[in-house]
Amino acid sequence: MSWLQALDVSLFRFFNSTLSNPLFDVVMPWLSGNRLFVPAVLLVSAILIWRGRAKGILFLLVFAATIAVTDGLLCNLIKDGFGRQRPCLVLEQARVLIGCSNSGSFPSSHTANWFATMAVAFLFKRNSWRITLPFALAVSFSRIYTGMHYPGDVLTGAVLGGGSGLAVAFGLNHLWQSIGNRWFPLWHEQLPSLFPYGQAEANRSEPDPVAPAAHLDQHWLWAGYVLIAVLTLLRWGYIAGRTIELSEDEAYQWVWSKHLALSYYSKPPLIALTQWLGTALWGDTAFGVRFFSPLIAAILGVMLLRFFAREVNARAGFFFVLIVTATPLLVVGSILLTVDPLAVLFWTAAMLSGWRAVQENSRLGPWLWTGLWMGLGFLSKYTSPLQWMCWAVFFLVWPSARHHLRRPGPYLALLVNLLCTLPVVIWNWQHDWITVRHVASHGGVGKVAQPFAKHLSWFFEFLGAELVLLNPWFFVAALIAMVGLWRMPRRDVRLVYFFSMGAPVFLLYALLSLSSRVHPNWIAPSVLPMLCVMVIYWERRLATKPGVLRLWLTTGLIFGFVTGVLIHDTNLVRKVVGYHLPPQIDPLRRVRGQAEMARIVNDARKNLEREGPPAFVIGEHYGITSLLTFYEPEARRLVPDAPIVFCQPAKKPVSQYYFWPGYAKTHLGQNALYVRERSLAKLSPSWIPRWLTGETNLIARETLATTGPAPDWLTRQFDSVTNLGIREVTVRGRLIRKIEIFECRKLN
Repeated sequence: MSWLQALDVSLFRFFNSTLSNPLFDVVMPWLSGNRLFVPAVLLVSAILIWRGRAKGILFLLVFAATIAVTDGLLCNLIKDGFGRQRPCLVLEQARVLIGCSNSGSFPSSHTANWFATMAVAFLFKRNSWRITLPFALAVSFSRIYTGMHYPGDVLTGAVLGGGSGLAVAFGLNHLWQSIGNRWFPLWHEQLPSLFPYGQAEANRSEPDPVAPAAHLDQHWLWAGYVLIAVLTLLRWGYIAGRTIELSEDEAYQWVWSKHLALSYYSKPPLIALTQWLGTALWGDTAFGVRFFSPLIAAILGVMLLRFFAREVNARAGFFFVLIVTATPLLVVGSILLTVDPLAVLFWTAAMLSGWRAVQENSRLGPWLWTGLWMGLGFLSKYTSPLQWMCWAVFFLVWPSARHHLRRPGPYLALLVNLLCTLPVVIWNWQHDWITVRHVASHGGVGKVAQPFAKHLSWFFEFLGAELVLLNPWFFVAALIAMVGLWRMPRRDVRLVYFFSMGAPVFLLYALLSLSSRVHPNWIAPSVLPMLCVMVIYWERRLATKPGVLRLWLTTGLIFGFVTGVLIHDTNLVRKVVGYHLPPQIDPLRRVRGQAEMARIVNDARKNLEREGPPAFVIGEHYGITSLLTFYEPEARRLVPDAPIVFCQPAKKPVSQYYFWPGYAKTHLGQNALYVRERSLAKLSPSWIPRWLTGETNLIARETLATTGPAPDWLTRQFDSVTNLGIREVTVRGRLIRKIEIFECRKLN
């Protein structure tokens, strides 16, 4: 291998130095990466969809799958396996014309992606190589010329990219030809091969006789299943990656899963049980913590797809799944595992079983299931009892359903629901009903009166947040549907039912926003019912206004998908406009930099331990305490039996840490670090909602950017306290947060 390495280095120096000239010094960095690349890809994709319609969409889907396999899987695996450093890092006198990356050098991902693109494009249009091949060769050369890769990296990338492109494309085509005729006979007859060159030959064979009317719904139903399966796999792949880390609430509730109990200070117990099961399956990793979130989204998708296939049609169910995928609030819920995905799951399950209950007059089974799902919803989040308000609205506005009130079904559901509340009631009885006071404080009880202008600002902040998070196109369409259903000459009971299951919750929180700040995720259980109203209402009008509705739906889906991509990785903003989002308005700031923060604190703790006594860590609030516990390896291993990270002590309950043993009696004479968060600058501008910046913790946070004195309680507990100053937490050169660290010696 030594002579190959020597040859590779010699060729690198030839391309990188010997061939250098002023023209290439300008052109090659531009080819290697420029601000116009992502906008150009988006423009070309739009043209392909506009001109090619189904064929254009098909090409983009195969292309996306190929890049995911080539770049996301193969290149990363090989880079991690070989661990070859880039020439710009190890070779002296290497000409580096762009910023050097620490990621592996072998193989070149840029080259692999371009040759994979060339291979896929060639299968769809034979003469496309006249454009794609020159670009692929030019980009490959630029990677050597700019000092980023050796020639061997580029050559391997070309072979890998071209081979994987052909393999993935032919594999997908074989899969389509194998299952398409069985699952999608009508579509398979129209498109027997994914590639144009294979369609003429496939069309010579006799198509299977099918009845279009009988099979069309089955097509859409299977298409929905495939869409849900693909989305689930993509979400699992995403949370298994390194793009984001745990949020404060996820880490906090992971700590709960290490202290299983009947209930907790601010939330019911089901989130802790869910995280306990996920980490039991996959270990104490971010993937284990979040494993059930994509699975919950998949279960919801299947339930609603089957409901629409049964009660409306499968095509409406397929597009409902697409609409859910293009709704930002629900996209977030399909990745992060907090109480909201569980609450939405059981609210929706209760809603669908309740629909069966009101349709079947003599059976008690659906009512029993409705009560059980509502009970599990209560064990997920305390908004679940609002579903009884929704039932009351339904019985009020639909008189023909009131005969159920004279039968045992609803009361059986209520009894089962009440039985499910026993764990929470018992725990609160044992802890002086602390959760009741906490939930009441969130609802604005006992808060100081605010000026009317403040109330209006909260109200418009709430509406603005929901407009964006529910997708402006779908939000407006849902509002029109929920108003329009009451003007229909013959009201559809389905519309009235779903309106009753969602709109009252949304209106309640809208009114509550006039008295206190309402977080936009609080209305999460109402979103799916309102989208059901929207889809059913407008599906009935598709025949009269097909052009307008299709344009509206297409625009909403494009907005939702683009927003969803940016939600998954806001670093893409830099590739489009050339600048990063400011950290204060980057929604992913809350899920970045956690491991780096833990590393900084752990290094400071190890340095303190060199003085002799062991050292532990005290966090300012529950969020930073939980993140340090999860991301500091020793702390994660020792929790809960011998924790080394504790939350700042409090005189009254402000988090679950109040109910767990502290450090005062068990760590006498030891040293400690006290870690508190400092803001990056001033608070965000007033027009930016606080929920977007992450400034919504229950405990008020410091807003100073300079060092400050240690808290009085800290100086009383330790013999001496030394301020180590503010440490900056950066990720890929971007400032994410600032923390202030104090060395505390000898706990007394």
